[in-house]
Amino acid sequence: MTLGSPGRRMLLVGALLLIAAQFVPWVSARFLDLWSDFVPGPCSPPALDSPGESTSYLCIQLYRHPSIPNVLTRLVFLLLLAAACVPLVRWCLRPVRDIVPLISDVGPQNLGHRLRPGPGSGELARLGRAIDEMMDRIAVGYEAQRRFAADASHELRTPLAVQRTLIEVSMAHTLSADQVELLTAQLLQTNERNERLIEGLLVLSESDRGLMSSTPLRLDEITAAVVDAHRKRAAEAGITITTQLRPRVVLGEQVLLERLVSNLIQNAVKYNREEGTIDVRVGDAPALIIVNTGDDIPPDEVSALFEPFRRRTAARIDHSGGAGLGLAIARSITRAHDGTIAASSTGRDGLRVEVSFPPPTVP
Repeated sequence: MTLGSPGRRMLLVGALLLIAAQFVPWVSARFLDLWSDFVPGPCSPPALDSPGESTSYLCIQLYRHPSIPNVLTRLVFLLLLAAACVPLVRWCLRPVRDIVPLISDVGPQNLGHRLRPGPGSGELARLGRAIDEMMDRIAVGYEAQRRFAADASHELRTPLAVQRTLIEVSMAHTLSADQVELLTAQLLQTNERNERLIEGLLVLSESDRGLMSSTPLRLDEITAAVVDAHRKRAAEAGITITTQLRPRVVLGEQVLLERLVSNLIQNAVKYNREEGTIDVRVGDAPALIIVNTGDDIPPDEVSALFEPFRRRTAARIDHSGGAGLGLAIARSITRAHDGTIAASSTGRDGLRVEVSFPPPTVP
């Protein structure tokens, strides 16, 4: 901690004030002596010694309380001392004010600016490091949002361009009935892809905003309902779903939890193999486990699966496509419920996804 530290400056000012306060009685006494020598008082000595009927009220009070001049003088000097503290306090806080211009100029164009206070243990050093760490988090979040906006724009631009091309071709040529039917099917498919993307973006935005309400919900019952809704689709692909659902209460929103489980089940079905399996478990810790027998996933590529618009190019059982937001939405919904989601892979035999939630509070 250097002299520029607000803590050391305040300590110095406090020590000076304590020393100055010790001299207030002596200074006030000397001031009263000088005042009485050069300024005539309102009361003559006889009035102070034995006030009579003609003695003024002020002189009577001075006779009864001879310490009044001393007390008033000390009070005046203490007020002057307090007034002298104002510039001293500003001097103590000057190092903090010097940081203000450095922070006020930070914006989206210079998020890489850092204070870099060094490894000191003073207040300003700790404050500077905290600000730098905050700026690191802001920069990461801003870059993620910028990349997400760019990816979303690209994802929306591609199908819109396809739709425009199909419409322009149909307007430039006379189409037969079969061609019109093919064009209609292509436009419908492209429109459905746009709907899935927009719906995914809305769900992702809603889950990033946080929970609007929180109620105790049975995760095992929600999972059972979602699994039952996907059994037919899995059976058509030759996939067997096994479940082991223990009672588990989670505080949250039912719609979001249903979407979480649905996205994970759909992902497990889509990236699976024929005659594969999906094992779904609900318990205490982790709260939800989904394991599928899909394609081999290198362990170093697992973390990227939760990024928006990331799709694996592996073979799929389900060729309906997608917006690339399934696992990103699952992660956002999990975070909204103060939980964690993690995936692991041994490089073979598919993917294992674990979702953990805080235990429900007992009233």
